[in-house]
Amino acid sequence: MNFYSIRHLTRFRYSRPVSESIMEVRMHPRSDINQRCLTFSLSVSPRCRVFSYRDQYGNNVQHFDIPGEHDQLVIVAESLVEQQVQAEIPSFLAPDAWNELDAMIADGDYGEMLLPSTFATPTPALLELAAKLGAVRRDDPLMVVQELNRRLYEYFDYVPRSTRVDSPIDDAIASRKGVCQDFAHTMLALLRHVGIPARYVSGYLYRGLGDHDRSTPDSSHAWVEVLMPQLNWVGLDPTNDLLAGSRHIRTAVGRDYADVPPTHGIFRGKTESELYVAVQVEASAEPPQLDRKLPIPEDWSVLVERAQQPPERTMAILDVQQMQQQQ
Repeated sequence: MNFYSIRHLTRFRYSRPVSESIMEVRMHPRSDINQRCLTFSLSVSPRCRVFSYRDQYGNNVQHFDIPGEHDQLVIVAESLVEQQVQAEIPSFLAPDAWNELDAMIADGDYGEMLLPSTFATPTPALLELAAKLGAVRRDDPLMVVQELNRRLYEYFDYVPRSTRVDSPIDDAIASRKGVCQDFAHTMLALLRHVGIPARYVSGYLYRGLGDHDRSTPDSSHAWVEVLMPQLNWVGLDPTNDLLAGSRHIRTAVGRDYADVPPTHGIFRGKTESELYVAVQVEASAEPPQLDRKLPIPEDWSVLVERAQQPPERTMAILDVQQMQQQQ
């Protein structure tokens, strides 16, 4: 077993005060067969009342409304997760695995994970890449997905900030570089193209000593899960050419990033905004005390302190001038 303590800091800073912020947050780790979220807390500044619900994919969602005037919004999510060692994934399946997979699809409710989605669509560039990488039904489905995982790792260079949060997969395919979101979206489109149900996973990747992952250690991570006969959902990380294991901490699943952004909301006001995000993941072999406070990194201290202070006295709400969406 492994235990992970996670702190996820998000700050929106506005050039001029806004009169209201409405936000959804998906930072609460999931609890399922191999993973349990033991504790979770969300601190917001300015202070507000936070509500929660579960969406159609079983993800934990917090949401809040800040109606008073403010020039920055700070969100600090802290969680403690227990991970169990997962069963070993074989290299291949039985000879009739494609037939088994098709039978699972016919008997189950996997339609959404087979259809094109906002960021995972079968564009001409994607279909050309599918032919180049050999994304066709052959051998058995598990061999195909593991081979695609490796080939995408080799095809793309991992380059932070080479694409935007709303970039189409064609941008990454053309430049042959991207971030974990681009790797995941491209793989989703390839897998659905050959009739394998696949879903997007948002979460965190713990990076310990000796781990040489290409993804950035101080940010959230993304990978995919595929439906396999006898194995159910199997996680693959094309950014790092890995099977998703105990270092992968799952927060939310969906058709693609559009379903599971860590923060998604709107504000009222005519202003420019600046986004700052930082993530810290610590591992331990024994469960830490549930009331233990995580140490605050030096460059976070002012922001975290601000997030834990009571709100300043709000000014009168201004007329609504503009609605702008933040992701």
